[in-house]
Order: sequence, then C-alpha cells, then structure tokens
Amino acid sequence: MAELKPGNKAPRFSLQDDQGKKWGLSDFQGKWLVLYFYPKDNTSGCTREAKEFTEALAKFKRLGALVAGVSPDSAASHARFREKHGLKVLLLSDPEKKTIQAYGAWGKKKMAGREYEGVIRSTVLVDPEGKVARRWPKVKVQGHVEEVLQALKELRST
Repeated sequence: MAELKPGNKAPRFSLQDDQGKKWGLSDFQGKWLVLYFYPKDNTSGCTREAKEFTEALAKFKRLGALVAGVSPDSAASHARFREKHGLKVLLLSDPEKKTIQAYGAWGKKKMAGREYEGVIRSTVLVDPEGKVARRWPKVKVQGHVEEVLQALKELRST
C-alpha cells in the first residue's frame, strides 16, 4: 500500500463508537479531524494520550477540529475505557483493522527483543475537504497533543 502523504484523499471508513453509532469520514466533512491510532485501551501510554487529547478538546474545537481515537478494541472496551478515565474524545472500534491499515498505522513492532505486528501509535490530521493535511507516523505520547495543536494552528493560518 502506498504511504499516506499530505494532499492525498483520506481513506474512507465506517467504524462504530462506544455507544453503537457508526461514523464515517463524510461525518466530519467541513471540519478538521484529528484521527489518532493507539494500540490498546487502558494501557499506560494509551490512557495518557487519550487523557491529554480530552484535556485539549476545547482548544481543538475552537480551531474547528474534532478528535477521534481508533484502536482494534471493541466498542464495549471503549465504553469501559471512557467511563474509567472520564474521556471526552470520540473512540472508534476497528476490530478488523481495515481502517488502521488504510491509514498506515499497522506494522512491525519490537518489544522485549521479539518482533510482531500491531498498531503503531500514529496520528493523521484530515482537512475539511477530506484530504490528509499532516501525518505523524510514529508518535511518542509526551508533547504530541501540543504538536498536533501547533500544526493545526499553522495549517489554518495558511
């Protein structure tokens, strides 16, 4: 699959949230969309990232952006994750990993000396026309939300 680059049309998707509602790319038309991909609900890095996006949600909204996290976890797992940590970001379930793969967030990982395939923590910023505006292929949680906010501010001012 070709790498997702700025200017490319964002891949379409249809994913369920933790309340059972289906969401697709067209639901975000006319808005900026921060689509962040994370490996697993209730793990330390993923929890920290979700909390930081939640804390910054008002800033994203003022810039005309919505934020959605995507993982292979079930909608029920997302509901528990949201409840436990008071999360406000939209959480989308991709158990078949089709959207995760389409957005380049699936691949080889290494941990404790073993190699395996899994979700690569990454973020894609989609513009109001449904095109990729920016992509962060291998995210470190610390400072990432501010980095995305800064990029959104810059892109909106051009």
